[in-house]
Parts: sequence; C-alpha cells; structure tokens
Amino acid sequence: MNTPRVDLYSDTQTWPSTGMRDAIANAEVGDEQRGEDPTVNRLQEMVAELLGKEAALFLPSGTMCNQIALRVWGRPGAEVILDQTAHPIHFEGGGPAALSGLMVRPVAGERGIFTADQVASAIRPEGLRHLPQSAILSIEQTSNLGGGAVWPLEGIEAVAEVAHGRGLKVHMDGARLPNAVVASGVAARDFSAPCDSVWIDLSKGLGCPVGAVLAGPAAFIEEAFRCKHQFGGAMRQAGIIAAAGVYALEHNVERLAEDHANARALAEGLAATDGILLDLETVETNMVYFDVEDATMSAPTMCKALETEHGVRMGALDDKTIRAVTHLDVAADDITVALNAIRKLLAA
Repeated sequence: MNTPRVDLYSDTQTWPSTGMRDAIANAEVGDEQRGEDPTVNRLQEMVAELLGKEAALFLPSGTMCNQIALRVWGRPGAEVILDQTAHPIHFEGGGPAALSGLMVRPVAGERGIFTADQVASAIRPEGLRHLPQSAILSIEQTSNLGGGAVWPLEGIEAVAEVAHGRGLKVHMDGARLPNAVVASGVAARDFSAPCDSVWIDLSKGLGCPVGAVLAGPAAFIEEAFRCKHQFGGAMRQAGIIAAAGVYALEHNVERLAEDHANARALAEGLAATDGILLDLETVETNMVYFDVEDATMSAPTMCKALETEHGVRMGALDDKTIRAVTHLDVAADDITVALNAIRKLLAA
C-alpha cells in the first residue's frame, strides 16, 4: 500500500526529522546493559529530571514500561485498578495476566478519568481471604480512548491519596504526558509527583522512531532493569535510538501546541460538516473522535474510501466512530485536505 498523503491514523506514524536523523547518525554509544552507553545514560537522566524521579530506564516500548511497572509493583493474584478504557486492558495482549499474574479491576470513569470515590469503592476490603487484593492503581495521561482527555492535577492527587492511604502503588501510563503538559501548563514533574512510577513515550508526539522511558525510585528502577532483561528488552548499543529521544526532548515538546491547534481546526471543520457528529468540548489535545451519522456509510467504509480515493488515513474504532490524531508530520494545509476529502465523500 502506498504511503498516504495525510496520515492521521496515529501519532506513532511520524518519521524522524533531518535533525533527529543527524543526531542518530552521530550518537556516541556503548553497552547500555553495562551502563556504558553515554547517550542512553543522558536520556535517562533527562527524563528522571523532567519527571522528578530518582532514576529512569530506557525501554523499547511503552507497553513494556507498563508491563514492567505492573510486574515490579504487583504479585500473582492481586489486582490493578484502572479505567475500563485503559491501554493495558485492551492493547497489551493480556500482558497483566500473562506476564505478572495480575487481575484487572476496571472502573467506569468519564472519558477515561475516574474519581477518588470510585477508587475507594474499587479497592478490596482487607482481611477477606477469598477476595483478590488490590495492589496497584494505574492512570492514563492523556486518556487515549477518552479522546485525548487531560487528567487534571487535582484529580490525580485525589485518587493517589486514596490509593496510598490503602497501601496501593500508583502508576502513571504517561504515553502522552507531554501533550497534557503543553495543553494544561502543568509541569511534568507536578503531574508525576503523586505517582510512584511514570513513563513517557518517545515514539508518539515526540516524533522518535522507537522507545519509551520509565521513571521512579532508584530501587524500583533497579528491579525494572532485571525485568527488562527478562522480558527481552536488552538493547546493547542503544545510544543509536536514545539519541532520537534526547533530540526530541530538546526540540519537540513545545511544538506539540501546533498539533493541538491542528486538531482543534480539524474538529471545528468536522463539527460544521453535515453527516458528522462531534462534541468540540472533548477535543483537548491532539486527538479527534467523531461519529458518522450517515446510515449509508459506516466508519470502516469511510476510512477505506478516504485512504484509497483521497490518500487520507484515519482509524475506525467501530461501525460509527473514527479517530484522527495530529502530529509533527501533519501541517495545517493537511487538515484542509482531510476536511475536503470527508466532505466530498459525504456529498457523493
């Protein structure tokens, strides 16, 4: 299949820029398993400082970040509490059960964001042998299936206070935490402070080809490094790809505001288009979720036609819902192209 002209399928679709490729080509490397790769070490130090944690660990993917955190904080038969839309439930291949023997306890939040009262109700009572025990609370910032919704800081603090008061560890799936920072003006370390562990993705809005970084207490990271090796995440001369992360943190964070502006422009155009149903209040960052009202065209049909006939790629979540995600390879002019393509399809 040919590369689409406008790719709004996900912010994972970015290609490394010329500057990032230069950083990769000139990266100083060593054996990261022995702590001798200076570029990996620099990236880890940058992320630990950014998130206000003692240490950090460079990993191949965000899914591995989540699964290692659950492995370190959990135990077989215990439960992790998370929103019913959370990434580890739907998109990590059953990892909590397969890799850590954990059960998941979903709560029904609003656009992926739940309350302190919901957490208090979800935590299992102590002293009852026949019940699984609650071990971890996990939150997702921003909430993917919540449409890129930003967890407010006071909400994170409230749920973490309840969880810590009952002896649970708090983990943040911070895949799009930089988007939340840019959208809200709240510093990454402030969002991270109530959490025992947190990670950021490098291969989404930050534009890297691969990688994520997990952060937390030094003892947690030491155990996480053991799990990294156990899960097959050893990378040796990983400075080649860590250099992309260093470049991204230095050049690609503030520019996320452009992605948010493009998402807003796309959302406003869609909301004004007959046959499309979209609530503008749900568009907070770089994700736009909308429904196809036209009974003659399902979401999968529209997405296929958009790509094959107009070179515009989006993702169908079900028969009526489509997701479009802006990123650094999507320009303002591309938003116009995408809107025109949808309007032509609906008009036809």
